[in-house]
Amino acid sequence: MLALAVRLRGITASVTRTGQDFARSHGLHHTDLLALIAILDGDGHGGPMTPGRLRAHLNLTSGAVTACLDRLERGGHITRTRDTADGRVVHLHYAPAGRTVAREAFRPLARRTDAVRRRFTAEEIEVVLRFLTALDAELDAEARPGTDPPPPSGT
Repeated sequence: MLALAVRLRGITASVTRTGQDFARSHGLHHTDLLALIAILDGDGHGGPMTPGRLRAHLNLTSGAVTACLDRLERGGHITRTRDTADGRVVHLHYAPAGRTVAREAFRPLARRTDAVRRRFTAEEIEVVLRFLTALDAELDAEARPGTDPPPPSGT
């Protein structure tokens, strides 16, 4: 289905442009932006992001992750906190000011996404979500040789 591939590339390009504009206007590197996204997603899925998980997610060296986190912390985008149960573990979170800046920058994108979502039923959105989740798992497995995607949910 060529039309589907074209639409997915178009969406990717639009979201990438928005992210690049945000990064450029805040003096961030592309890797910094990817790290911010991973930290945001980590807060909502699977607990707070850690430097080790971020390193694996972005496929970077420990030194590159440290440099990235140093830049983000200096810029007021993130905070690092020690785990209360295990002080060796560092958790990464959006700083309140960083979250506000990101929310404002991406609000137009969120508004448009929500407007489109409202045109579909919950059942239709669930089908799209299942498709995108499976596609994400397959593409991630392709990008990380030696891993298999998880089995599809609901089957």
